[in-house]
Amino acid sequence: MAPAGIGHRVEGLHAVTAAIAAGRVRTLHAEARRTGVSEVVAAARAAGVEVRESDDVRDRAETTAPQGVVADCRAIPLATVDDLAAAARPALLVLDHVQDPQNLGAIARSALAAGMTGLVVSSDRAAPFSAAAFKAAVGALERLPIAGVRSVADGLKRLAKSGIWTVGLDADGDQELFGLGLLTEPVAVVVGAEGAGLGRLVRDRCDVVASIPMAGPTESLNASVAAALASFEVARVRSSG
Repeated sequence: MAPAGIGHRVEGLHAVTAAIAAGRVRTLHAEARRTGVSEVVAAARAAGVEVRESDDVRDRAETTAPQGVVADCRAIPLATVDDLAAAARPALLVLDHVQDPQNLGAIARSALAAGMTGLVVSSDRAAPFSAAAFKAAVGALERLPIAGVRSVADGLKRLAKSGIWTVGLDADGDQELFGLGLLTEPVAVVVGAEGAGLGRLVRDRCDVVASIPMAGPTESLNASVAAALASFEVARVRSSG
């Protein structure tokens, strides 16, 4: 994670279009003759962005499939945990060292779609906010407030001081997530890393450890799937409360 913010390089049609709309793009490198790219080029030029056309932008790309567009951008500044806690009715996702940038982007996309108010991530031993993450987020990282913390456990402690309840997701949780009344309160749902799950200290800092009920023999869900289910369950419980 870059210290000055995130999203310095963005790739992919939807992600770049969202960055242009946010006014962040400095320079657009584009394969102008490629299908779908002309609309992005037109939007960039209308926004006063410098456009550099070429036959192939892959030599500038971080991902293997930039879809003909690579944008150099002004960074998105990170919020603080206190900033996120100050929302009118906080509904946060906290990622405990999620490693895959594709999962990171997918989680942001689901969180925004469900109406979650922010995302807390670790700045160490976690997926970077890379071009791959922005591409998977399909524009969500342009709009979802994000706070970075060195220690997730310490971040949970700060949230608790702000009156926010924390719910950790774990297959061995002593309550079910679905229908959990605590989700109507100011809340942060904590999602563990792929494979490893919640760290011991992070789990201990959670007010509640809840499971997502499953009918089949699968031991656990993908981190992005678990985060999506949790986000939409928060939305469901709040809308019916």
